[in-house]
Amino acid sequence: MSLTWIFALVSGVFLTLFVYPYAIYPFLLRTLKRKPVAAAPADFLVSLLFCAYNEVEALPEKIENLRRLKERKPGLEILVYDDNSSDGSSELLANAADIVTVIRGEGRTGKAAGMKRLAALAGGEILVFTDANVILAPDAIESLLPYYADTGVGGVCGTLRYSSDPSSTTAEIGSLYWRLDEHLRSHESATGDVMGADGSIFSVRKSLYPSFPDTVLDDFTVSMSVIFAGKRLIKAPDVVAYEKSVAHRDEEVRRKVRIGARAFHTHLHLRGQLKRMSALNRFKYMSRKLLRWFGGLFLAVGAVFAMAAIAMASPAVAAGLVATGCLLLAISLRVRKGILAKLSEILISTFATLIGVLQGMRGRTVTTWSPAKSR
Repeated sequence: MSLTWIFALVSGVFLTLFVYPYAIYPFLLRTLKRKPVAAAPADFLVSLLFCAYNEVEALPEKIENLRRLKERKPGLEILVYDDNSSDGSSELLANAADIVTVIRGEGRTGKAAGMKRLAALAGGEILVFTDANVILAPDAIESLLPYYADTGVGGVCGTLRYSSDPSSTTAEIGSLYWRLDEHLRSHESATGDVMGADGSIFSVRKSLYPSFPDTVLDDFTVSMSVIFAGKRLIKAPDVVAYEKSVAHRDEEVRRKVRIGARAFHTHLHLRGQLKRMSALNRFKYMSRKLLRWFGGLFLAVGAVFAMAAIAMASPAVAAGLVATGCLLLAISLRVRKGILAKLSEILISTFATLIGVLQGMRGRTVTTWSPAKSR
């Protein structure tokens, strides 16, 4: 086999690894055996928990949403951790003391520390976790409880629907990415377990709530503890929540880098338990988490070997392709609409995640941050 074909083969392998989580993995999930949930009418004591830091813009709508939830389920306990807000959020929460119990932190401690305090205080059998900027459907709690009638279910992820600013390509691509992720979660759930929850809307049995350091992703750690305990983590299509996408590119890049760093740090914390999962769940975890985290690396290596293969056949063609690619990239970073803008957002998001993961591999993690202003 010639060197050109070897380079082409290596390029094909790495580019396949890049597209695998988005195109091949969903197809493989559809071939797996379905595992139904024995849902039935049920009632449990429920505690709804969330943390807030400088969410004064989001809290008025959030508090009104909580009132509607409380009206439908008067026994619902609502606990909020105020991470020492400085923008008026504390006052808004204090004015809602008739429906929420507020725990105020002393200095910034971060979401993970706040959630642990709330979970320890909660009286509910079922703990429901959400974010300050997320709005739950009025029937979300009622729709959630029947799934817990199945004693094999230890955690339930809701369905998050993003609304995006029509003038923002960043928000549009963010919403598209999330719809794909929701699609994957649905297929994972149908075949057994979802590989971790998003903090916007998920729940667990309180008896399964683990201990963990403040530096990890608490939503991922808590939800995966369900699987480690031998229970199912499923996704419920009728437990719905709503959130706005980040509209500014710089905020989205910072968010992706931060999440990437914390995700890999969390992976290191959990790796002993991850190794003890079933073969099916290890396959899911590798497919949806590990390979996606390194997507930017796979894309870059695949592109380099593709250009090397082309250069072996025709240096002039390779040089022309590289020049054209650099020109299109420069243009795409400047435009805000159209196909080039969308492609640049996908590339930026992919490499921002990789940068965060590489930072996590070097030991970086994050415990506190400020909410995106463009949501």
